[in-house]
Amino acid sequence: MRASGILMHISSLPSKYGIGTLGKEAYKFVDFLVSAKQTYWQILPICPTSYGDSPYQSFSTHAGNPYFIDLDMLIEDGLLSESDIDIEETDEERVDYEDLYESRYKILRKAYDNFKEQGEDVLFNIFLEKNENWISNYGLFMAIKEENDGKCWLEWDDGLKKRDPHELWLFKEKHSDDVTFWMFLQYKFFEQWAKLKEYANNSGIQIIGDIPIYVALDSAAVWVHPDLFDLDEDLNPVTVAGCPPDAFSETGQLWGNPIYNWERHKETEYNWWIDRLKASVELYDMVRIDHFRGFDEFYAIPYGNKTAEIGEWKPGPGIDFFRFVETRLGKLPIIAEDLGFLTSSVIEMLRESGFPGMKVLEFAFDPREESNYLPYTYDKNCAVYIGTHDNNTIKGWIKEIDSETLEFCQKFIDYDGDDENEFVWKLIKTAFACVGETLIIQMQDYLELDKHARMNIPSTPSGNWQWRMKKDAYDEKLAERIADITRTYGRCMR
Repeated sequence: MRASGILMHISSLPSKYGIGTLGKEAYKFVDFLVSAKQTYWQILPICPTSYGDSPYQSFSTHAGNPYFIDLDMLIEDGLLSESDIDIEETDEERVDYEDLYESRYKILRKAYDNFKEQGEDVLFNIFLEKNENWISNYGLFMAIKEENDGKCWLEWDDGLKKRDPHELWLFKEKHSDDVTFWMFLQYKFFEQWAKLKEYANNSGIQIIGDIPIYVALDSAAVWVHPDLFDLDEDLNPVTVAGCPPDAFSETGQLWGNPIYNWERHKETEYNWWIDRLKASVELYDMVRIDHFRGFDEFYAIPYGNKTAEIGEWKPGPGIDFFRFVETRLGKLPIIAEDLGFLTSSVIEMLRESGFPGMKVLEFAFDPREESNYLPYTYDKNCAVYIGTHDNNTIKGWIKEIDSETLEFCQKFIDYDGDDENEFVWKLIKTAFACVGETLIIQMQDYLELDKHARMNIPSTPSGNWQWRMKKDAYDEKLAERIADITRTYGRCMR
């Protein structure tokens, strides 16, 4: 089916509390999507962010980000009062993660203290029982991390680092309240998330989630399952993930995530992955898997290297992995992020999987070489973007590209004027007209914003993931303009 949607992360929603939440502005955005005749709301990973503030580097593969818990909803629950919330927003268009770290958990602790005073909560106990496969380890991991001033688990005392049962028991006995606090935050996060998703689905909006192929080294996943990763006997990584040097980066991209021990995963019948994917398709209506190529082959960099210049391509589990997953979970609603240089084996794996790949228009218009990102090369089974969270906004992009690329793009979209806003909408219409069945546009482009609204610049360690939409930045006039384009190009599902 032909359909379209908008890419807008939870953190970018307007809020009086410094970051977007699962509260009323999220519901308001769903209403906007309905008015704009959209089908999809795509978000970035909703897991807790760690150092660098990236949602692709998290302490957990299952947990939700406590920053997204809406404080007004906690007031409605009787867990906070207005006087408990002492927040002075400094910039309505940027997220200040340092300030959040220093202030938000103090408020959430007050909510937890009030929660305990309310007496036993049966629903909380049911939630813990349902999620026992991950949540007790997550709560313990976060409590130990907090006790160790945020240090990576590799720097903990040996007993806790290597999960000595007696040491873990002693810690839980002494810090049981702290462990429960971190589990309580997950209870409230998923309670609020479930209500929002139900509202979206009942309104005809499907949510596209996003999971990174890799997990962070400093995460509960690696701490609990070290045998599933390429670690040495002291639990330090042997190799880490990244990408080799290319036209975009002279030294490559050093992500630093530990590499999977795929042989061990196969021996365990991929149970860790089955659990992760099952949770994802329960959480979202569709799932975008980041760095899909890594399942075919992955670039392994010796741990300790400062750049990605030295590394080795190694084979991944390939199509056999997805065939096995299908026997356990059925056909999954997955979008495969297959951007960048693709070998014939990756292309074949994608074809056999049947998953739609991705096409990005900002990659299409270099006149010096042929490009399979030009719309006339697409087949129906793809998800089309003008840019993703890793790309500039349209306005920012046209300022950074060379004159030949700009000229070719203008010729392709049949526009030779100098109105940047009109250029934005001509490129949006070009994307809508393409044959790809799924189309996703960044909210920043509908708002005609420049480079300052860019979400992420890959391989830069700071200053990313901060953009927020100003309150009342969109209105019914914009919704009707988007709806008109959606109807015109046959992407209206309602």
